[in-house]
Amino acid sequence: MKQQSGKKIFGGIAIGKILVFPRRKQKIIRKKVANIQNEIERYEAAKAKAVEQLKEIYIKVLEENGESQAQIFEMHAMMLEDVEYNTSVHNLIAVNHINAEAAVESTAEHFISMFENMEDEYFRARGADIKDISERVLAILYGCYTDCNIGNDPVIIVADDLSPSETISIDKKKVLAFVTEESSVNSHTAILAKNMGIPAITRISVKESWNGKMAIVDGDNGKIILEPEEEIIKKYKNRQILEWEKKGEFFALKGQETMTLSGKKIQLCANIGNVADLSKVIKNDADGIGLFRSEFLYLERDSFPTEEEQFQIYRQLAEAMADKKVIIRTMDIGADKQAAYFDLPKEENPALGCRGIRLSLAKRDVFKTQLRAIFKASYYGNIAIMYPMITSLEEIREIKKILEEVKIELEMEKIPYGKVEQGIMIETPAAVVLCDFFAKEVDFFSIGTNDLIQYTLAVDRQNVEMEKYYNPWSEAVLRLIEFVVRIAHKAGIWVGICGELAADMELTSRFLEMGIDELSVSPAYILPLRKAIRELW
Repeated sequence: MKQQSGKKIFGGIAIGKILVFPRRKQKIIRKKVANIQNEIERYEAAKAKAVEQLKEIYIKVLEENGESQAQIFEMHAMMLEDVEYNTSVHNLIAVNHINAEAAVESTAEHFISMFENMEDEYFRARGADIKDISERVLAILYGCYTDCNIGNDPVIIVADDLSPSETISIDKKKVLAFVTEESSVNSHTAILAKNMGIPAITRISVKESWNGKMAIVDGDNGKIILEPEEEIIKKYKNRQILEWEKKGEFFALKGQETMTLSGKKIQLCANIGNVADLSKVIKNDADGIGLFRSEFLYLERDSFPTEEEQFQIYRQLAEAMADKKVIIRTMDIGADKQAAYFDLPKEENPALGCRGIRLSLAKRDVFKTQLRAIFKASYYGNIAIMYPMITSLEEIREIKKILEEVKIELEMEKIPYGKVEQGIMIETPAAVVLCDFFAKEVDFFSIGTNDLIQYTLAVDRQNVEMEKYYNPWSEAVLRLIEFVVRIAHKAGIWVGICGELAADMELTSRFLEMGIDELSVSPAYILPLRKAIRELW
């Protein structure tokens, strides 16, 4: 029996056999070829097959996960048709008389290096996409490409890391846990594990020899136990049974109020990024949607979503949640969330640049289109809007002018709309300092703790090297939250938390003491939080 300790992403116990995720990377042997045309045709055939695979995966993911997650495969298929990429492969084969595999590898290395050296976060991320599509073509050329075919039995997925396309295409019903070497707590694997509610750990030194071996993943303590003895398996199975019993307790709480023993009530809502997550929201009995990340409608696509496309999505959310509130955050594009077609200038520090509401006000037509779609959808349910990255009264007043334009237009077009609560995110020290002024202008505050921590502590939350300074428990941050709650209540408006800190059960009691009215978390946290709150005095 051996064990390794890493870093917890999501808790829980998983017991089962390991599937080491097959790496596509092949050792490329450079060869001289005599028949150039034949080699180019080999490449074109492999590329065509890769595009076909990506289109098939796109359809599968579209049906299972929705448009926002499927679009990455559409984008990858388009990248494989890129003129510059293909010209480079053809030229390398023709000029250097080398095999297709070597030409693809050289082209990929060139483009990856080019993207990774760019300052813009969006373009740096495109390097991973080039690697993804190139490895797919190379594996087809070698005749060994397989997507992650898990087989019939559920397994523990072990990998050095998983790309976005890999995490999306995995058959999630057959995954017991994720164990990775390089993932961050904000990676696609981490997000997927949290949404699925399964154990996940990272910072583990992964070995291919683990494939097929029995293992235990202890997500609560961030460790994996390889080839455990029967006594250890029995011990963990007992823990697992207790967990399942707790889950039974959790689901028994469906329909129950989230209320402390002393009668203090709080709303428990869900954070989601697409319509496909609605089933988890309903299954876990959320009191509403506290954060719909509308930026995912804009990311990973090549053009702006139309008013009608957005309206249909927002309407679906509203109708599915009936009278429960759906809070739609307007597009929070910028910083680490980039879309090329926005044509944003390069910035030395994008986290402090044109992002959130700043971008919306700079692209007024795009913003207005989104607001029209939201207001039209509000006729079909209980919709509220909140605006990210607010730092001044001028921004709020500019938003109100645009809102009036939208209402007048809809009334002239005889398009009905409902009452739409207006809120802002408190995620900068400036917003905290000015919250007494803001409270006179809006209906609610939602505290975005991820950015509030980053800006208060002057720590880049995307920088792994700075993790030790990114302290969610900082007394400075907690005092700011308490101050905002006090000011909001004095002004007669409600206040919630929609950042990751909302799910930290070691802070739940303190948040209740502060008077927080709402906590919005990943769907898997809803019922455990409800249980914890109902046991507090």
